[in-house]
Amino acid sequence: MIKIAIAGAAGRMGTTLAQVIHQTEGMRLVGAIEQPDSSMIGADVGEMAGLGKIDLPISHSIGELLGTIDVLIDFSSPHATASNATNCANKGVKLVVGTTGLSKEHLAAVRSASEQIPICMASNFSTGVNLCLKLAALAAEILGNEVDIEISEAHHRDKVDSPSGTALALGASVADALKRDLDDVAVYGREGQIGKRPREAIGFSTIRAGDIVGDHSVLFAGDGELVEIKHRASNRMAFATGAVRAAIWLSQKSSGLYDMQDVLGLRQQV
Repeated sequence: MIKIAIAGAAGRMGTTLAQVIHQTEGMRLVGAIEQPDSSMIGADVGEMAGLGKIDLPISHSIGELLGTIDVLIDFSSPHATASNATNCANKGVKLVVGTTGLSKEHLAAVRSASEQIPICMASNFSTGVNLCLKLAALAAEILGNEVDIEISEAHHRDKVDSPSGTALALGASVADALKRDLDDVAVYGREGQIGKRPREAIGFSTIRAGDIVGDHSVLFAGDGELVEIKHRASNRMAFATGAVRAAIWLSQKSSGLYDMQDVLGLRQQV
């Protein structure tokens, strides 16, 4: 039995994760954590997730849970994730990170923790999105420098980071395939007399509206033809299922930093 705790348990992903864990054989939800100032502290996570009362109140501290869990699934905030990574490393707890918007300092804390424990970190845990990452890289390799590349994404009004972590991951996948540095070629906004589009640019556009779960597309536009790779999420179940799949996969791993390409066996596939 794999004992799991969720950081960010009161959020959209947290409640969906609770549902998936509850339905997954061989897993047991034993902890739920939120920010200390959350109004949900003390609420039963089962009731929040529509599972009925399971006598598991949401806590404000991970400390008391670290000696009782095997894996922490973290969809909280960048600062909390960095702290949780350090605490998990100190206690030998495996970690799944779905938090986006991490700074270089936050990422450094996660990488440091991965020297002691196995960590799976991904901007998106959906199987379909991770397939799109692979397909986008393949398309870039084949189409090369003969196309213009644009990445667009749309999310709900409450999403705080932009572009999304998934959009940035798609951009990095394409840039790596083309031997470009994404920091040098990314264009995150256009306004006014911007001049002719450089071929090597990778453009990003963002929509924030309503309750959109997550739409992403990568456009390869050449002369006379257009190729588009697109993914649309209708709910968060695919993300939660992937994160739980990653937690199960990590249970057989030692220290190291992994992502969903590793979990799905896509790393070496064409």
